[in-house]
Amino acid sequence: MLARRTVLKTTAAGASLSMATVLSDPRLASAQAKETQTVTLTTPSGRQVSAALAAPEATPVGTVLLIHEWWGLNDQIRAVAVELSREGYLALAVDLMDGQVAETPDAARALTQAVVPDEATETLVSWMEWLRDQDTSTGRLVTMGWCFGGGWSLNASLAAPADGTVIYYGRVPNDPGQLQALSGPVLGHFATQDAFINAPMVEGFATALEAADHPYVIYWYDADHAFANPTGNNYDGEDARLSWRRTLDFLGQVFG
Repeated sequence: MLARRTVLKTTAAGASLSMATVLSDPRLASAQAKETQTVTLTTPSGRQVSAALAAPEATPVGTVLLIHEWWGLNDQIRAVAVELSREGYLALAVDLMDGQVAETPDAARALTQAVVPDEATETLVSWMEWLRDQDTSTGRLVTMGWCFGGGWSLNASLAAPADGTVIYYGRVPNDPGQLQALSGPVLGHFATQDAFINAPMVEGFATALEAADHPYVIYWYDADHAFANPTGNNYDGEDARLSWRRTLDFLGQVFG
């Protein structure tokens, strides 16, 4: 079981070089993204939804459900799915924006505002059930998301059983009663300079997890929002690599 602890700032000590290299170069990310397979399913309400699947050579293995930022399911998130498959996991990057990808903050905001919460929840739960049913899966599953997807990573784990939840600077609640629905440990990556997902919000979340008697690890980085996104102005390579190593360690503990 993971210990509860909050780390305000540490230094990097090793990282996934291949991940850092790929995501810092849009051309490499695009090439790696093409290694994913597009899969579709029909939700209980009759909507057809799609996702990008990346599978390792050896199966069955633990599965990771990835949820994109407000930009939509772009090459960056598809490339992360491939990287996770190379780490030995079955990775599925879902699409909550019907194939649309934004290039500007205004367009991303419009896509985010168009997301219907009940439909997004249905989409995520449907994919979680789909993943657990695959012969290539052990049935164990972790959700993972960034920003918009970070909040939805938690929402997915609240809506259906998950063995773990990874949140990169996503919106989080402070209601212990709501968090009672979680069934696996939580890993959170947050930034001290983030004006949106700020310290009061995250501290309220941590307090709620404590009150719910739920295991978690929260790390703070001396960085800004979206520090792990190499295509943005706030990218911090050192903290991105450190958070990725910690994420892989977390997955190893959950699936180990």
